[in-house]
Amino acid sequence: MGVTRLEHVNIRCAKLAETRAFYMNIIGLSDGPRPDFPFRGAWLYCGDTAVVHLVEAADHPGSWTGTLERASDAMPGPDTGAFDHVAFHGEDFEGMKAKLEAAGLKFRHRTVPGTGLKQIFVPDPEGVMVELNFDA
Repeated sequence: MGVTRLEHVNIRCAKLAETRAFYMNIIGLSDGPRPDFPFRGAWLYCGDTAVVHLVEAADHPGSWTGTLERASDAMPGPDTGAFDHVAFHGEDFEGMKAKLEAAGLKFRHRTVPGTGLKQIFVPDPEGVMVELNFDA
């Protein structure tokens, strides 16, 4: 028995509004329904799926307990590891490059050897690397 899909990534934010705007205005996710948790945050959707969860780091004085009954329950503890990047499939490679340039964002791009797959790498306001993949 194994997993069938990735549900979401959760990002603790020192810059919640800026990070929310990045994922909506640059990446193209949409804001959507979120349970009434006792801490600030946002759920950002790709279609009908909330793929990025944002939580306000300032609301989390405690440690991770595995439940979400209190604001302190959303803060990761020392048992969480390194997270390198999150990847999305994109459309319009040149259009995305132009959008990032117009926004003044630093990014790098490449074509994967032997595949024609084009990639863009851009950090979000919290420092999480976002990989965007575009078909050849």
